[in-house]
Order: sequence, then structure tokens, then C-alpha cells
Amino acid sequence: MKLFALGFAALLATGSAFAADAASSHVIHDKTGFFVHLDVAKVLSSTDICGQCGIVPAQLRYLDHQDREHLLDYQVQGIGCASDN
Repeated sequence: MKLFALGFAALLATGSAFAADAASSHVIHDKTGFFVHLDVAKVLSSTDICGQCGIVPAQLRYLDHQDREHLLDYQVQGIGCASDN
């Protein structure tokens, strides 16, 4: 019985260690607003707006200074309009 309890405790400890790894890989989805403070340490990717005209949705994926991955959705003016100088 003690062996069963010890094995069960070891299984729980292993499961919580894997859960901690899965939680650290979670992407934080930032909210857009009038003013958004971004803690950007490294930009991973951003939407290419070349060839798009008008207001288009864009996305920024970045790491903060604690190496947590963030995703920011926002609207931006495209730079591919033929009437732009």
C-alpha cells in the first residue's frame, strides 16, 4: 500500500512539472486600446502590409523581457495604395 501511495505521489509530481512547462509556453494575447504599454525585448514576427490598401488588420508577435511570448492584434494603414505619393 505504501508503495502504491509513493508511486501515486511521484506521478503527481511528474505531472505538475510537465504542467509548469506547458504553462510557460502559453502565448499572452494583448488587448488593443488607446494606449497599450508594450514590453518588447525581441520582435518575432509582424504582418507584412506592403501591397495592401486602406485600413487592414495586423499582428505583432514578440517576446517581453521575461521571455514570455505575446501576440498583439491591431489595425494599420496599408502602404500599397496606388494614390499614395
